[in-house]
Amino acid sequence: MISTVLTDIEGTTSAIAFVKETLFPFAEGALAGFLEARRDDPEVAAILAEVPGPDPVATLRGWMADDVKATPLKTLQGMIWEAGFRDGRLRGHLWPDVAPCLQAWHAAGVALAVYSSGSVAAQKLLFGHSEAGDLLPLFSGFFDTRVGHKREAASYAAIAAALGTPPAAILFLSDVAEELDAAAASGLATCQLVRPADGTRPAGRHPEAADFPAVARLCGLPATS
Repeated sequence: MISTVLTDIEGTTSAIAFVKETLFPFAEGALAGFLEARRDDPEVAAILAEVPGPDPVATLRGWMADDVKATPLKTLQGMIWEAGFRDGRLRGHLWPDVAPCLQAWHAAGVALAVYSSGSVAAQKLLFGHSEAGDLLPLFSGFFDTRVGHKREAASYAAIAAALGTPPAAILFLSDVAEELDAAAASGLATCQLVRPADGTRPAGRHPEAADFPAVARLCGLPATS
């Protein structure tokens, strides 16, 4: 029986286009100014110390161009996005089916958690300033690449331990088959989100759903009213 839903964000709760066409360009355009304004900030200095090469800014821009899932980059992006979310220039995109299901599952006692390559700070900004309002109270856990990479089985074992939940009682939702493979290898239940608008291709290795209501029907979760 599923007691916890662990969800990815990009391609799962939110459109891939939102991340690639809104959040990434916003962070790239603000990067130089942000680093200049915060050059004496010890937190920023500590992040830059993790960036290899003689020119950290050039390395960061290269990572952005290649969509590298590097923790220092994701942490800086989260800090840059925070200003945009807090002053209203950014709102977290969610597919319309997502918030009603999250609310129904939470109301029924199903624990909710997030695992995304985006930083925990960025995750909280998206759900705290979403198009559906502040959804942070629905969640009991947030995990990013500091727990491990999403295509490694050990990451999901670590999340299950952190949540204090048997792996078999956790349902992981993602659009990426390789992430689902890793979760399944650690004993989690899985479901691949195959949203036509995102162009996701079904892998045929996991249960598949086109939206969150379909996840509920397929996996025995409470339906929305």
